[in-house]
Amino acid sequence: MAKPTKKLFLLDAFALIYRAHFAFNKNPRINSKNLNTSAVFGFMNALLEVLTKEKPTHLGVAFDSPKKTFRHEQFPLYKATRQSQPEDITTAIPYIRQIVEAMQIPLLMLDGYEADDVIGTMAGRAADAGFEVFMMTPDKDYGQLVAEHVYIYKPAFMGKPAEKQGVAEICERWGIERIEQVTDMLGLIGDSVDNIPGIPGIGEKTAQKLIADFGSLENLIANADKLKGKLKENVVTYAQQGILSKQLATICLDVPLDFEEHNLILTEYDKPRLSALMDDLEFRQMKGKLGLDDVKSQPLPSQFMPKTKPHPGSPGQGGNHGQMDLFVDGPRGAPMAAVPSGAADLPFIFDDAVETKYFASPPPDGAPVGGLVPDGTPSDALNDEIPADELPVRPQLTQPRQTIYSVRHDYRLVDTPDLMASLAHYLSLQTAFCFDTETTSVDAVEAELVGLSFAYRTGEAFYIPVPADPEPAQAVVGVFRPALENPAIEKIGQNLKYDITVLKKYGVAVQGTLFDTMLAHYLIEPEQRHNMDFMAMNYLNYQPVNIEELIGKKGKGQLTMREVDVQQVVEYAGEDADITLQLRNTFAPRLQRDGLEKLFAQVEMPLVPVLADLELEGIRIDTTALAELSNTLDVDMKQVQQEIFEIAGQTFNIGSPKQLGEVLFEKLNLDPNAKKTRTGQYATGEEILSRLEAEHEIARKILDYRELIKLKNTYVDALPLLISPRTGRIHTSFNQAVAATGRLSSTNPNLQNIPIRTPRGQEIRKAFVPRSDEFLIMSADYSQIELRIMAAFSGDDTMLAAFNNGVDIHTQTASKVFHVDLEGVTGEMRRKAKMVNFGIIYGISAFGLAQRLKIPRREAAQIIEDYFAGFPAVKGFIEQSIEKARGCGYAETMLGRRRYLRDINSRNQTDRMFAERNAVNAPIQGSAADMLKIAMIRIHEFMQREKLRSKMILTVHDELVFDAHRAEIDFLKQHVAEIMQTAVPMAVTMETGIGVGENWLVAH
Repeated sequence: MAKPTKKLFLLDAFALIYRAHFAFNKNPRINSKNLNTSAVFGFMNALLEVLTKEKPTHLGVAFDSPKKTFRHEQFPLYKATRQSQPEDITTAIPYIRQIVEAMQIPLLMLDGYEADDVIGTMAGRAADAGFEVFMMTPDKDYGQLVAEHVYIYKPAFMGKPAEKQGVAEICERWGIERIEQVTDMLGLIGDSVDNIPGIPGIGEKTAQKLIADFGSLENLIANADKLKGKLKENVVTYAQQGILSKQLATICLDVPLDFEEHNLILTEYDKPRLSALMDDLEFRQMKGKLGLDDVKSQPLPSQFMPKTKPHPGSPGQGGNHGQMDLFVDGPRGAPMAAVPSGAADLPFIFDDAVETKYFASPPPDGAPVGGLVPDGTPSDALNDEIPADELPVRPQLTQPRQTIYSVRHDYRLVDTPDLMASLAHYLSLQTAFCFDTETTSVDAVEAELVGLSFAYRTGEAFYIPVPADPEPAQAVVGVFRPALENPAIEKIGQNLKYDITVLKKYGVAVQGTLFDTMLAHYLIEPEQRHNMDFMAMNYLNYQPVNIEELIGKKGKGQLTMREVDVQQVVEYAGEDADITLQLRNTFAPRLQRDGLEKLFAQVEMPLVPVLADLELEGIRIDTTALAELSNTLDVDMKQVQQEIFEIAGQTFNIGSPKQLGEVLFEKLNLDPNAKKTRTGQYATGEEILSRLEAEHEIARKILDYRELIKLKNTYVDALPLLISPRTGRIHTSFNQAVAATGRLSSTNPNLQNIPIRTPRGQEIRKAFVPRSDEFLIMSADYSQIELRIMAAFSGDDTMLAAFNNGVDIHTQTASKVFHVDLEGVTGEMRRKAKMVNFGIIYGISAFGLAQRLKIPRREAAQIIEDYFAGFPAVKGFIEQSIEKARGCGYAETMLGRRRYLRDINSRNQTDRMFAERNAVNAPIQGSAADMLKIAMIRIHEFMQREKLRSKMILTVHDELVFDAHRAEIDFLKQHVAEIMQTAVPMAVTMETGIGVGENWLVAH
């Protein structure tokens, strides 16, 4: 039989909407009106994926009816356990329905039925009418509908490609022989999401065996006498429940909807209406891909628009953000508001030629010619995965194109001694300028300079090539050294730490007030991305040139910047400096408006050169010690592997989650209620194994094996490969704009995650040694900093007295919780109290505490209740923190660092409780981070002032590590302790522990 030529796609709207919403859950897409557009954006991407790659001839989108269905009449508790729909989805649904209607796609829905009933009915009728039908959904229940010419189409998700499932794939996924047995499987195992009960005690593996033996649920029940034990008892007792479950899970195929194929044909969009929706959602790139750039938008009806409340600090709140009031006429059309004060004109002659740059969408009416548009509105461009050249060709629709807009600018090559001297002179006259480096590598320690770019007025920039040979390169850089080291001139840049580190190798110590646009945006919107391209799209409505357009994509054919034609580099580097300058002028007033100026100017920016020095100093590694440890770990791994095989009674791939799950939960039956992942495999993560290790030796052995693998591969064998050939030391990169709490992290290598709770993990620290025999490693760390900050914030008298009088806080807590004198506290009591102390900061529940302490939940609940009775001010602080966050939408550290909590007032309990925990934890953890940063800045200043030979080389969590010169150790210990303890005055005494030794392990 010939393959059908007509191709129908039926989309399960709610399944796709929920999938999109939760895919962006950790990093939601928020536009300038504080509307969460994640669900709409994800749905649109899925829809465009189908139109682009599958090119259907017919299309329909099915929605669930808001009214109860016939299943609720059969079983009133159907879907009763579902949490309320997240508000962001509720807000998104009207937009999605409007978009579907504007695209002239039929919306399929009927009261009393669900979307899968509608799709099942339409799919069957379409197949009978000669269609190839694809049901687009991630829902596994649709497997029962698959037939010849009817398929499930699982859209691409989280890096996985789209997947088409026919009869063979569905039978293999369920382990059955016939498609109709899908409902038998569902009747047996039930569905917790829809509250379909199934038959207790029967999981998927057992159900597969029963269906293989008996063919159907009904036949199984009829032959229940052939079963044994508890299984027989459950099948007999819950037979009718199983039948009901099968009925509830069976998709209705006779929904009273006519199949009229002419209504499902793809037709032209309602362009004005669709354009207005894209504008309102701020989907600029998607609008271009839909071919709507030149379309005049039709106003949306006001009754349709959802009401959104901007959170404090969100773009679009706090003043007029219109376009015309930001600009006045200036030289060469430059927006004067974006010109740093004191800018002196350069005596260069401007040509009449105007270079072309690209807007991602049209500039608003009234935007000045030659000015970039700082409209403060986010863009969807960087998450938009559908290339513009792959858009579908629809009937009566020409191929969409991206509209190009000219932006006047002048980026100049400065490559002669006279021009360099002239530029250096005029830079020295400025009160501020932006600079950027072009290099051969992203590794600042190893990178060589290729060029420098400067900008001090928007629309203008200058690029200076730097020769590869060291002496000429030093001479070129030296021309600009006076301006770069002038402390009276503000230096602007994007990720300035990198540029400062690179220039240090050329003898330039950048001085003056710093303004890093990456860090400014990090404070303004801590959970968004902070790369320049993203910010340019968001705040300037401008798409910069991508680096891969110059050097090519990663791989063997990729060029270095030195190999690129210099005129192309002029445009690229000049744009970097120009756009960064404009971002500075966009962010500066936002920092002031949100009360973040002091945090930015007194903490984050002074920390930049400190971290640059730490990175450049690096730390020496004892490769011999690591080689010995690698051999030891190899022997240990083989021994633990053999022990696992002996317990399991077979050999298998321990690194395979599938094989491991089968051994643990099928062969050894460690947990009859073992959880499974979305792919149908057993969950074998650390949390699962940790819960089992107390009772099952094999679980503990597997955790040991995984630790050995991680230590060997991630650290012991990897660290020697990261030693710099230039310095002979390891140079980690500190990330200042990653953690929303304000804490620093590190990469290449990540030294924050070296395990220190196990003897094997601690051995790695032995390999971190001083740079020479004249030095020792010194470690200084805060003692219980977060608990002390909790005491200060809450003002709890008992906690403050314990810390200020040197009483062990865990012993004090145990005394309160277990109602004994301090002398009567046992080691076990103290251990439990310690868990409570740190758990309270992170909002631990009775359930969580019970799991950690391996005690009954009732006992854990009583411990928490007794804790709050003993420390009533702590409970008050927690309640006040949550209540404050409910009112303003964010939590705040003592220095004003904000953590926005969008779900603090959510009706969804899971989302709300997560936000509540952050409302308590963020101020504490963030304040600890701020305190450490201030201490680092002051210690760095002290060491430079005293001209010490000792160097600060590392920071990990609440710890600072030094290469301490033997002659300076006592002097250094005294001042480091004092500075750390007084970094931020508080009502609680801060304590530090300082150790010295031949390696990091001994020192710590």
